[in-house]
Amino acid sequence: MKLVVGISGASGTQLALRFLEHVPQEYALFVVMSQSAKRVARTEARLDLKSTLKAWPRPLELFEESQIDAPIASGSFGIDAMAIIPASLNIIAKIAHGICDELMSRCAAVILKEQKKLLIAPRELPLHSIALENLLTLARAQALIAPPMLTYYTNPQNLESMELFLVGKWLDALGIVNNLYARWGQPC
Repeated sequence: MKLVVGISGASGTQLALRFLEHVPQEYALFVVMSQSAKRVARTEARLDLKSTLKAWPRPLELFEESQIDAPIASGSFGIDAMAIIPASLNIIAKIAHGICDELMSRCAAVILKEQKKLLIAPRELPLHSIALENLLTLARAQALIAPPMLTYYTNPQNLESMELFLVGKWLDALGIVNNLYARWGQPC
């Protein structure tokens, strides 16, 4: 199984890293990071995103957004799914309107044309009507719109338990089995 994870320039690059930590080993990981994502990681977490991903404790292929000729930009490469976490309003607009001028939006376009699963985790609050229209366009194209919404039924004790809930829900949406949070009706 091949999974692409896009890390765009929205706030919350830590959520992408938490997601990558919990993707099962049998998935080949391909990560595309934007220039803006690197800046956000440096600002929010004092983190060098590229160095962090290069030293990742499991194999992954890392791509810059400028690598438009990367194998993951082709339908024949056989990607099974893609998640964009966090998804900026910029990348959402590009994908919704078919603008494929960099690798992340190109991969998303390929995923949609191949009718594979595309998960979009928008990170903005509040959302204006243009963003909502773009998200509706993507939903109509069968993208999974999954913003990082807080939960309380799992009785979260800290930020980590809240993040694990989000990652678990994203993995669920992609059909990836996980046990990261208490399901409804299970003891917390």
